[in-house]
Amino acid sequence: MEIHIITAFPNMFSGILDESILRRAVQQRAFKVHLHDIRHYAKDKHQQIDDYSYGGGAGMIFKPEPIFDCIESVIKEHDLADVPVTLLTPAGDTWSQPKAVEFSLRNKLILLCGHYKGMDQRIIDELVDEEISIGDYILTGGEIAAMCIIDSVVRLLPGVLNDIDSAVTDSFQTGLLDHPHYTRPEVFRGLAAPKVLLSGNHAEIEKWRMEQAVEITRKRRPDIYQKFIESENDD
Repeated sequence: MEIHIITAFPNMFSGILDESILRRAVQQRAFKVHLHDIRHYAKDKHQQIDDYSYGGGAGMIFKPEPIFDCIESVIKEHDLADVPVTLLTPAGDTWSQPKAVEFSLRNKLILLCGHYKGMDQRIIDELVDEEISIGDYILTGGEIAAMCIIDSVVRLLPGVLNDIDSAVTDSFQTGLLDHPHYTRPEVFRGLAAPKVLLSGNHAEIEKWRMEQAVEITRKRRPDIYQKFIESENDD
């Protein structure tokens, strides 16, 4: 997979790509990240990429010229004409596990990181194909949102995780939050792991895990629980 990131702050990505599973995935060549610095496409010696908003108001706005030039150059250079441009913005559709699965099936991604107060609407109207939000809160910019998307997508790529079951049974992957987990020692500070997990009866273990997942989801995420119940009734 190729992931192209359009950003004014490319150095923010160095840490996440150099650690843990993403580092291993880079080494395995499961994916490759291309960082494209918007400032390199600025027209003036100060590399200005933002300006005041017409009509007044607080905050600075991304100028259209450098982003148009950047994206058009990247698309041409890397043969990305058919690849959707995804803008990370609070106004976008909420990111979810099904979306992560959908994105993991694509060969190439273009992630445009919003920043400052926003960007010239002409960028969105002419260049952006889809808008994604990672939640109902405001970040300094889209870089952290892009990191979340990269992490959630790359771990689904074939061969990235050592045990594919650890992805298949993740929270949200089954439509429910995950069940509780226990490991050794069997008793810690007087707290014992559930006996069913030590029984060796796999049918009973799976039944217990399912019951726990359903109950945890019901209590903590009634919205997800309701969707799960509706899907079960449809079946």
